[in-house]
Amino acid sequence: MGVDIKAGGRNTRAKRTAPKSDNPYLKLLVKLYRFLERRTDAKFNKVVLKRLFMSKIHNAPLSLSKLVEFMAGKEDKIAVLVGTITDDVRITDVPKLRICALRVTETARARILKAGGEIMTFDQLALVAPTGSNTVLLRGPKNSREAVKYFGAAGVPNSSAKPKVRSKGRKFEKARGRRSSRGYKN
Repeated sequence: MGVDIKAGGRNTRAKRTAPKSDNPYLKLLVKLYRFLERRTDAKFNKVVLKRLFMSKIHNAPLSLSKLVEFMAGKEDKIAVLVGTITDDVRITDVPKLRICALRVTETARARILKAGGEIMTFDQLALVAPTGSNTVLLRGPKNSREAVKYFGAAGVPNSSAKPKVRSKGRKFEKARGRRSSRGYKN
């Protein structure tokens, strides 16, 4: 008995064609952006639709300070983020911003609106900019997760991967290969 392979061979790059979530509002957005992707030539709608399918890991949140940094000099445009915008206490003054996001935390929302900014949903954005014109598509820092810091081989030369250690004391992975006084140091 062989393996039953569909026409086209093994699919080595299977990608999502629908969100895993059962959120009815997300499903409605998918419906809307599927239509826009089909009926417009804009790549923007294609990218937004793809990002609506993404898992939580790939939809990293973006802090307010980073948002302000990315939007410097682009005040007339709409910042678009398929994900969450979180508050950042390190930033003191928030400029007037036009934002479209799936979710904005309560404190971040209050600060943006207090500065005279505007927060819109994706269905509102579809009416304002159906082709994504005059928008800036942003992403959160995907590789800032704690888990990513352990990826790779720890202890080999030029690697900055964190070793999975029980404790960070003198007795734990601090001997040969870690200190010049104990054999060698990588």
